[in-house]
Amino acid sequence: MADKRPVRGATINEASRRFNLPAREADGDWLDAVEAIDGIASPLRTSVTIEHPRTIISRNQSPDVPFDRSINAYRGCEHGCIYCFARPSHAYHDLSPGLDFETKLFAKPSAAELLRTELAKPGYEVRPIAMGTNTDPYQPIERDWRITRSIIEVLAETGHPLSITTKSDRVVRDLDLLEPMARRGLAAVMVSMTSLDPRIALTVEPRAPHPERRLTAVRRLADAGVPVYVSISPVIPAITDHEVEHLIERAAEAGARGVFFLPVRLPHEVAPLFRAWLDDHFPDRAGKVMATIRSLRGGRENDPNFFTRMQGQGPWAELLATRFRIACRKHGLPHGAEARLALRCDLFRAPAGAQGELF
Repeated sequence: MADKRPVRGATINEASRRFNLPAREADGDWLDAVEAIDGIASPLRTSVTIEHPRTIISRNQSPDVPFDRSINAYRGCEHGCIYCFARPSHAYHDLSPGLDFETKLFAKPSAAELLRTELAKPGYEVRPIAMGTNTDPYQPIERDWRITRSIIEVLAETGHPLSITTKSDRVVRDLDLLEPMARRGLAAVMVSMTSLDPRIALTVEPRAPHPERRLTAVRRLADAGVPVYVSISPVIPAITDHEVEHLIERAAEAGARGVFFLPVRLPHEVAPLFRAWLDDHFPDRAGKVMATIRSLRGGRENDPNFFTRMQGQGPWAELLATRFRIACRKHGLPHGAEARLALRCDLFRAPAGAQGELF
């Protein structure tokens, strides 16, 4: 009998030992023992735990990213992208960066309220807020929780600039908010694409929308006047790198204003997850893929250094960058720093604080 378990990204679910946390034990659910008793694999269910953070805006000082603050409505991501560099964050919760990251999610329903409070603080300095920098703001549970939408509502109300990165066409459901923000120079969207081949996409990012649906979203955003970009991220050697030129061509046809790319990164627990995934899905080229990754990461599986971590180094990285520039020039698309849009910060009006609301 065929295994009807929903497709997931990671093939293993090993606990992290970076923080010296004890291994978790089964919680007594009957599904914990069903495979041993009945000889069948139990379906992986997605659970959502409500998180109660004290603040919602995260700050960073990384010199190689174009934003200094971000908001993540969720922890974990059901899209299941095997390469996701956010996977190691689940280790902080004593959960595996593997299948736990895809199935044990956290939601922050108080995000909009917390955001309103932070924006109302005296001395708040406006800079664009980035969403989708860690986990996808439009992953499937957004359909019911609508936390991302509630955040955008606050930003639209206060005239605060916003950028969104997503692999989902669900972003167009919020066009009623994003279109008027874009007209005021307050919003931009980046749609991430890895492969146009649905078979590869299903393997690499199993629960993200079909590539053609994402391109349709690019077109709809462009037609609505929302500045939209395509990020070819990540480029995986010997698996997706042959598609770079075609992806750029399709992005241009869909109305993208610019394109970006990133070679695959394998920080912390992502590396063993990725290797196990390669052995399972691409055993014929696993060695070649990892050898190429090491060549563009200075002989290691991951390069944590600023700037080089984003573009890689060595002959393979240089060849990829050259191919990228030539394709962008051919299709008339700006790329890299020249493609970035400056959002307006002068329209912000702080929300009324607790005292202001009394009058």
